Amino acid sequence: EVQLVQSGGGSVQAGESLTLSCAASGFSFDEHVIAWFRQAPGKEREGVSCISNGNTYYADSVKGRFTISSDNAKNTVTVYLHMNRQKHEETAVYYCAARSALDPTYYRGQYYLSWPRTFNSWGQGTQVTVSS
Repeated sequence: EVQLVQSGGGSVQAGESLTLSCAASGFSFDEHVIAWFRQAPGKEREGVSCISNGNTYYADSVKGRFTISSDNAKNTVTVYLHMNRQKHEETAVYYCAARSALDPTYYRGQYYLSWPRTFNSWGQGTQVTVSS
């Protein structure tokens, strides 16, 4: 059974940094994509970043400021989202999610971040509030 357990989050001032964690278990990390999404009140869920088999991808809005990384243990993978120079408009509930990876010849990060509904396992979500 795939399990995603999130930690981190909280409140920061604009320009500050925050790191989110997602402990993933119950599947083969090499065959899956783990992504971070966020959803602000009244807005659709937005793809932020994803990682799969060492390859990373970022939404244009966070390139150069956010970094996704993973720490592989025996039965658990922890995926981190390091968020630097945060902006007030990035206040949202952040979710990690996992799905099986598709043929990388045809499917890249942009596909995964554009289709959150194709992800079948989700973390519990964590609130990030950025004060201006």
